[in-house]
Amino acid sequence: MKMGVVFPQTEIGQDPTMIARFATTAEDIGYDHIIAYDHVLGANTASRPDWQGPYTTESMFQEPFVLFGYLAGLTRTIELVTAVIILPQRQTALVAKQAACVDVISNGRLRLGIGTGWNEVEYEALDANFHNRGVRSEEQIDLLRRLWKDDAISYDGRWHKVTDAGLNPLPVGKHIPIWLGGMDPRVIDRVARIADGWFPFATKELGSHMEQLRERMKAAERDMAEIGIECIIPANTSVERLKELEDLGITHVAVLTMNQKLPDTQAHIDAIRQTRDTLSCAFS
Repeated sequence: MKMGVVFPQTEIGQDPTMIARFATTAEDIGYDHIIAYDHVLGANTASRPDWQGPYTTESMFQEPFVLFGYLAGLTRTIELVTAVIILPQRQTALVAKQAACVDVISNGRLRLGIGTGWNEVEYEALDANFHNRGVRSEEQIDLLRRLWKDDAISYDGRWHKVTDAGLNPLPVGKHIPIWLGGMDPRVIDRVARIADGWFPFATKELGSHMEQLRERMKAAERDMAEIGIECIIPANTSVERLKELEDLGITHVAVLTMNQKLPDTQAHIDAIRQTRDTLSCAFS
């Protein structure tokens, strides 16, 4: 099992020195990867008294590709993971370009987690269709892989058209792993058919969702060993809980320090250090 950390987007603050310190400390103490979430805009709840979303205009988010461009030059080994980029609200060719450049400057350390999102406010502002986002994401994944593989391509899809054009630079190995986030049965089916990995939630339904994935993988004639599966865990997770997740088939976990009433960035750094020490026996 691989062990990473979640970049504490909403609580880390704006000091680039502390942002760098969090990432470099995570690498120095042996974490395998660092995860960043993605939100472009937050809704103003003053005009939306019935707002149910977990993030608002008061929630700070660094843009993941910009963040990873910064961290790529400060780190050497830690994997850089988006979990998840809301792909259907972004232009596919531009995402392909940004991801390829981050992969190149990080020496092949990018893992691209994508999702379809829930925030219609963002889709409106980014002039993207909220209602066909799931099915459209499949064509986006296909186009991403084509753009990363070949110097120039022609592509005539339902939502995308490219006429004899290509990216430069291409990513290291002409490939970037694509993992999907979400628990909807349609997402599980999509993971089984076309994904390199999956980000499920570590809820009480996880065992049932894993069984659904196994069934869909079998139907797709793929082996479970072909994909990775990652759950987010709180910093106070026990070794016993990690063993339970491993027994379910989870291959990666990432330690979350947000929403634990930590007073400052240094407290987040201390928390990931202590968690690594506490759980090290599970990752020896």
